[in-house]
Amino acid sequence: MRRLAAGLAVLTLAGCAMTAPPYTAQVDNVIKLQKSEAVQITVGTMTSTPGPSNKDKISIRGSQLQSPYGTYAAYLAEALKQELSLAGKYAATASRSISAELLRNDVSAAIGDGHGEIEARFVVRDNGDVRYDQIKTAGTTFSSPFMGAIAIPNAVQAYPALVQQLLLNLFDDPAFLNALK
Repeated sequence: MRRLAAGLAVLTLAGCAMTAPPYTAQVDNVIKLQKSEAVQITVGTMTSTPGPSNKDKISIRGSQLQSPYGTYAAYLAEALKQELSLAGKYAATASRSISAELLRNDVSAAIGDGHGEIEARFVVRDNGDVRYDQIKTAGTTFSSPFMGAIAIPNAVQAYPALVQQLLLNLFDDPAFLNALK
């Protein structure tokens, strides 16, 4: 009986690993880029600053949420590539590039209202010259009832929408769009 109890305790503490849904471009983001006067741009280096609110394995009620691209910096890179590609603005060898440093990245499924937050420093360079350097943030809230069977999937599904909102905030910035001209 003790072995059974110990085994259950280990399983409970270990949680399980889940993978965040792959990124899917948002129509509003693509349209904003299509309407812009942006030249061809490539996605440069994406990094992540380690810290308590910036994790590559997000803990949601004891379960680990991992990026399907290896890291959340790679998730952001994939999101940018998709948005730029669908808008016809991406070129792997363009002289202009956008890079980012992920500063904050977390989702919490607290009982009641869950929330997510993301923050990144975006830099646009043209042949090495900095044309844009700003920090953008996004946040979201979602239903997070007591039952983990509902709250955890809600938190997992909130992550791609959080990244879409971050990119929408970036694409809404006239200084960013001007840096892409």
